[in-house]
Amino acid sequence: MTRIKHKFIDHQIDPNTETLIIGTFNPEIEGNKAEFFYGRSKNYLWTLVPIALGDDDLKGKTKPEKIAFIKKHKIDFIDLIFEIKVQDNEKLNYTDTLIDGKVTEWAKIIEEISKLSHLKRIGFTRRTFARIPNIQQKIEEVKQYADEKGIFFQFLTTPARFYNQQKQEEWGHFF
Repeated sequence: MTRIKHKFIDHQIDPNTETLIIGTFNPEIEGNKAEFFYGRSKNYLWTLVPIALGDDDLKGKTKPEKIAFIKKHKIDFIDLIFEIKVQDNEKLNYTDTLIDGKVTEWAKIIEEISKLSHLKRIGFTRRTFARIPNIQQKIEEVKQYADEKGIFFQFLTTPARFYNQQKQEEWGHFF
């Protein structure tokens, strides 16, 4: 068995955050070249969000450029999962359906949200929950907390796999 930590587990959410984007997991494994959240080659968050806010596409740009952008727009990120434990032959498979039952440490999302006094909106980068009951339960708890605190919450189409105008419009409406 292998324990895999989140690649950005030490990331601290900026206390001035107004928009929090929640994902599932970004593994610290060989071959994961993402230098920051949503930095994998088949993820388009760094196109969707800047365009939604009237800025230039940041896909493929440097981590300092992305950090400057999120500071400017008061956006930050956290993922639901901080660690999983998988069979050695599953190390490179980090699909939500596999990792849902392999979590050894969940992020303390509600605790983190409670520290954000300027938080206005939360987006979760998934709309469907087939075969991922644990992830669904965790995000439903976050949604319930957000609803109780009057924080806008939205399930968003994943920024991964492809980019299209419909996805851009959805993300634009979120912002």
